[in-house]
Amino acid sequence: MLFKFHTMQNHKIKVAVIGATGYTGAELIRILAYHNEVELTQLISRSKAGQSVAEVMPELSNRIDLNFSGTISAGADVWFLALPHGASKSFLQEHKALADQAKIIDLSNEFRPINQSKWEDYHFTFGLPELRRQEIQKANHIANPGCFATAITLGLVPLYHHHKIDEQASVHINATTGSTGAGVSLSETSHFSYRSNNLSWYKAFTHQHLTEIGEQLIQKAEGAPNLFFLPHRGAFTRGIFATSYCEFEGSVEEAYSLYESFYKEAVFTQVVKAHISLKQVVGTNNCQIHLYKHKSTLLITSAIDNLLKGAAGQAVQNMNLMFGFDESEGLLFKSIGY
Repeated sequence: MLFKFHTMQNHKIKVAVIGATGYTGAELIRILAYHNEVELTQLISRSKAGQSVAEVMPELSNRIDLNFSGTISAGADVWFLALPHGASKSFLQEHKALADQAKIIDLSNEFRPINQSKWEDYHFTFGLPELRRQEIQKANHIANPGCFATAITLGLVPLYHHHKIDEQASVHINATTGSTGAGVSLSETSHFSYRSNNLSWYKAFTHQHLTEIGEQLIQKAEGAPNLFFLPHRGAFTRGIFATSYCEFEGSVEEAYSLYESFYKEAVFTQVVKAHISLKQVVGTNNCQIHLYKHKSTLLITSAIDNLLKGAAGQAVQNMNLMFGFDESEGLLFKSIGY
């Protein structure tokens, strides 16, 4: 396969976004429009083909002078695939001659499980920078993690990495996501009339992100630590607030020392001692983690913006690592705060 590498920081890379008008694709465009090392050259959206960015996304009318297209052409250095789950393989197969010339960052779930990370002559690296920075820097293909998987894995992995949790020990997880986590297509449970002033759970103990969470926690294909995950739908648009708890023999001070050491090089993951709330991370590429000890139980709270650290922001973070840019380029946003 042929790949184009750009080592000079003053040479902008050419970027294509495929699936450009879903929540994740549109968020990618908003980030990349302000990225100093990027030239957006192709925005692929069959539903909006022929329409200008200014028409569809007026907030970017003074940043991007492009039309959406229904077909992709040669010339991009990297493709972001923001397609519906199950569509990436068929898209790559259909456009393989072009795909072989570009790096790929896929935001669907098709290549995340370890036993699905190799497809034809492609190998997809799991794109969680806090765990796989060096691998990402050398990779040509990235499987961007899911939003729940990002929040929960970052909250728990220091304990598994340091063998503070046995694989078969019970870990209970509750996590609430905003309505954008369900995608741009409407369903009964994503309508305003359902979500507003409401709370409900779904896919109890069977959520699809459990596979990638389990595998990344114990670094085994089809890894199955004893996780009891209860996802909730929240009455807000964006963000994930996750609480996990398990038995922990040490003190909370020892837990903080372990977490702070594990994340000391992390650009966007912050271990904090003040209680956290969702608005502290919404609008940012950050994950914030708080620890609390009650008797023998350690409570781990982790919070992210599902469209940024849980999707588009993390994808751009991975691109930065792949091309040798500053890891935070284009991603230094402030939270909404209140």
